[in-house]
Amino acid sequence: MQTVEETIDVAVPVRTAYDQWTQFESFPNFMSGVESVTQLTDTTNHWKTKVGGVEREFDTEIVEQQPDQRIAWRSIDGKSHAGVVTFTQLGAESTKVSVRFEWDPETFTEKAGAALNLDDKQVKSDMKKFKEFIETRGTETGAWRGEVKDSRPTGTQL
Repeated sequence: MQTVEETIDVAVPVRTAYDQWTQFESFPNFMSGVESVTQLTDTTNHWKTKVGGVEREFDTEIVEQQPDQRIAWRSIDGKSHAGVVTFTQLGAESTKVSVRFEWDPETFTEKAGAALNLDDKQVKSDMKKFKEFIETRGTETGAWRGEVKDSRPTGTQL
């Protein structure tokens, strides 16, 4: 299992940063390798990615969502992928955004990329792109303020 963690401070209120992160279909704007995310329901998404020439499609479900605090997800179609993003208000106009991704590399290319820490570099770059995206806009592209509480056990601790 590979794990990547990254934290960045953004110069927007916590609500703005959180609300933007609930707009999954906007992820290709700041996440390299994410070709599209289609929101199927309030809590499920279909992803299309292409990283290092490896194309992949998978579905995820939101397993925990607390407005302005936390969003956690996991794959639901046999792929081992999970993550969590947390939001910490630093001031009226600043927020700490922390992400943690976990997955099992499957192909030789994915395993080589993980061994060379390319995944860490990619997440760091994507977080900088998120910072630029949200700070340049100054406002979110939309919001979903619902709460999700997962009662089922999960194979990963987030």
